Amino acid sequence: MIVTYAVLDGFDLGVGVVHLYVGRTEAERRMLLRSVGPVWDGNEVWLIAGGGALFFAFPKMYALAFSGFYLPLIMVLWLLIVRGISIEFRSHIESVVWHPFWDVAFSAASAMLAIFFGAALGNIVRGVPLSDSGYFFLPLFTDLTTSGQVGILDWFTILMGVSSLVALALHGALWVTLKTPGELRKRARQLADHVWWVMLAMTAVLLVVVPLVQPHLGARFPDEPWGVIFPATAATALLAIRWFNQRGRARAAFLASCAYIAGMLFSVAFGLYPYVLPSNLNPAESLTIYNSSTSDYGLEVGLAWFIPGILLAIGYFIFVYRSFAGEVRLDEEGY
Repeated sequence: MIVTYAVLDGFDLGVGVVHLYVGRTEAERRMLLRSVGPVWDGNEVWLIAGGGALFFAFPKMYALAFSGFYLPLIMVLWLLIVRGISIEFRSHIESVVWHPFWDVAFSAASAMLAIFFGAALGNIVRGVPLSDSGYFFLPLFTDLTTSGQVGILDWFTILMGVSSLVALALHGALWVTLKTPGELRKRARQLADHVWWVMLAMTAVLLVVVPLVQPHLGARFPDEPWGVIFPATAATALLAIRWFNQRGRARAAFLASCAYIAGMLFSVAFGLYPYVLPSNLNPAESLTIYNSSTSDYGLEVGLAWFIPGILLAIGYFIFVYRSFAGEVRLDEEGY
């Protein structure tokens, strides 16, 4: 569900990141908002569903993460609120000040969310200072190192945050290329070409840095060689983005971007297994799928409700995306 959230809400976050650059006129910015208008709030359902599944499946992980990451979670909540109301409030008043104000709010909140989500992933990969009692609290930053009493931000989590921003900017630009016509599409396609080179460099850096910061992740792939399918998928998808975008195959390029994001996240999940929240002080204190899960009975009941619920959600999303398929037009109502 977290991967699905990253792929689906990732493109509308990316649209926000590139909003001010790609959209040069009032009509173009309305087109950008219209491309995500019918789906952006539905995409966030996957984040809520992921939190709900975490609550019933790994309650200890849920409790520790929501207390230890209290500060960034509140910041993310406010950014989600600002981003949502900027989309909905923008068209309510015709003013030379009103529209630009909400455009900036939409773009800034989207960019900061992309950075925060990347930094959050970096914290999970690096590990947190879990104490003997099993609790931790992270300040915003300490000395920017990745060992000892770390903060939310250090050089590694900042790197992950910037990488997330670049990846979602690329993802959003490819969505705009898929959903809009004319000059807007051309400008988004050119931006995707430029951002791709930055993403290539960031990916190469991460492949070197991540195993150094989290040795368990680096050792996992030699122990289970079949897991190389996940980073291989991400690498192939990254090359495919360039190939398809250069040839004007917008749908294929966007799907390749989806595969790249999914491949990278599955690589992290595979590499961390069985950890769900590593300790950077003492690996023995880390939370795993075994010591943080609920009882077998609770898992069975949760699964029984989860299966029909997730099938309904999947059916709904298929219906929505099929209903709003194709390029957006300004002659339609809304935004």
